[in-house]
Amino acid sequence: MTRARGGKGAVMLGRLGAALRHFLGNPLATLGLAVILLLVLVAIFAPWIATHDPITQNLANALKPPSAANWFGTDELGRDIYSRIIYGSRVTLYIVALVTVVVGPIGLAVGVVAGYFGGLTDGILMRITDIFLSVPGLVLTLAFVAALGPGLGNAVIAIALTSWPPIARLARAETLMIRSADYIAAVQLQGASSLRVITRHVVPMCILSVIVRLTLNMATIILTAAGLGFLGLGAQPPTPEWGVMTSTGREYMLDHWWLVTMPGLAILLVSLSFNLFGDGLRDILDPRNE
Repeated sequence: MTRARGGKGAVMLGRLGAALRHFLGNPLATLGLAVILLLVLVAIFAPWIATHDPITQNLANALKPPSAANWFGTDELGRDIYSRIIYGSRVTLYIVALVTVVVGPIGLAVGVVAGYFGGLTDGILMRITDIFLSVPGLVLTLAFVAALGPGLGNAVIAIALTSWPPIARLARAETLMIRSADYIAAVQLQGASSLRVITRHVVPMCILSVIVRLTLNMATIILTAAGLGFLGLGAQPPTPEWGVMTSTGREYMLDHWWLVTMPGLAILLVSLSFNLFGDGLRDILDPRNE
């Protein structure tokens, strides 16, 4: 028994090592992961990395171009843009993490239940899913935020409410394939309950595909949150959120390019990094690519 367990452990370590080597062999995916890890470190150590207070105003120093004193320049209220971008990383990670934590379990549960039980249950759950999918995600998000009111918390709720249907569709498709497998029939013949089959056999087989999809969705979450902030429906001033910074700086961008360029580049870089990381993760986790 000990040898068998040791053999399984060695096989798992071997697979993990092979997957890691395959991932590191993709330079774009590695670059995406490096930027994400850097973003996390910046968010953690923001008070030590930032050179100024991100909220304190200094009108005498307003609209200054990038310099040694203010690396990314200052905004219309004299606040240091570099420091605001540094603290804005915390807002971005907060939105991404919270939406992902909410959306993942909801989409997985809806999709697995619909695919496993089928029939009326599948019909009801998928018609609800189709209603959400029939409206463009950003438009539906704007509608929810308009109903809930502007604010960072309401923006997170609105994004989560519109992000779970694709996850549910994916989980349902995976479940439809898994439930017809021979080992599922064998487990059912042994008297296992539906709950046990779902939690012990179906969900573990679906979760890798869901993780990949969630990773790819993170870039969309960032862009949606920035769009809401730009429209004044997400984070509210003086919160240092990249979309809000872009919105407030657009009035001055013809003469003071750094007001929109710096936060815009931050949004672009982080969104691209999540996409590159998600693509690399899909290559090693999606069983259809093996």
